[in-house]
Amino acid sequence: MRLAAFFLVLLAMAGMAFAQQRPPAKPAQPAAKPAPKSPFTPPAFKITIATEAGFPPFNYLDKKGLPAGFEMELAQEACQRMKAECEYVAVKWDDLIPGLLDKKFDIIMSSLEVNNERRRRLGLSRRYYLSPGAFVAHKGEPFDGPPTLLRNKRIGVQKDSTHADWIDKSFRRSAQIKRYPTLADALKALASDELDAVFGDKVQLWLWSQKPDGKCCEVMGQDIKDNQTLGVGVSAGLRREDAKLRDALNKAFAEMNSDGTFKKLNEKYFPFSLN
Repeated sequence: MRLAAFFLVLLAMAGMAFAQQRPPAKPAQPAAKPAPKSPFTPPAFKITIATEAGFPPFNYLDKKGLPAGFEMELAQEACQRMKAECEYVAVKWDDLIPGLLDKKFDIIMSSLEVNNERRRRLGLSRRYYLSPGAFVAHKGEPFDGPPTLLRNKRIGVQKDSTHADWIDKSFRRSAQIKRYPTLADALKALASDELDAVFGDKVQLWLWSQKPDGKCCEVMGQDIKDNQTLGVGVSAGLRREDAKLRDALNKAFAEMNSDGTFKKLNEKYFPFSLN
């Protein structure tokens, strides 16, 4: 009996020693706090915007090879207002409309001038810019007046163009109209003093006047706008069935015009209005 009691005492002492060596239990961890809510509104949808990226400063590829330019900045602003996540792709001009109709992308923003054929095939947005017609002439020459004041002046224009249509309508009886295969040919003739002025797209004339070849000349006179001959401007191209997307884009363009955003971007690229 004494031996058994002795063993019981030893076991009790051993248990106490083990209990003293065992590390105390860790206190319960508080429940993890939920992640803070992002202050940014998640995108409502994703879309892809295509451009030719070959018509600077409207659209081109930047140093990183990404679409950039006036139209791409307008597109990015519109995407933010539509709460859309947008991707931008560069596509050959001839593949823009077929690619849109094949659903390879959702919007074309590539200086797409409105015409009857595009109205028939596409769902066009409201106009987002208009480059008016204008004259470029030798510095100091007056080209801001009625056709009668420009009698016998030599005016160059690209043949088979909307600008040639306007010249025919307005100057046929007062000026010597000379037609050239391309606008570049007409501008070359102007620089060589073979013409008194060239009539064409104001942006293209202004860009040429900023180059060494065009240092002889400047854009002058009032902007010329005529829906019947020169068109109504440039719109974004969408599929006809994407009416909700077109409405959202139109709303974004309207807001940009009313709050001064379009004007600010316009002034970043051009010293005259395209609205």
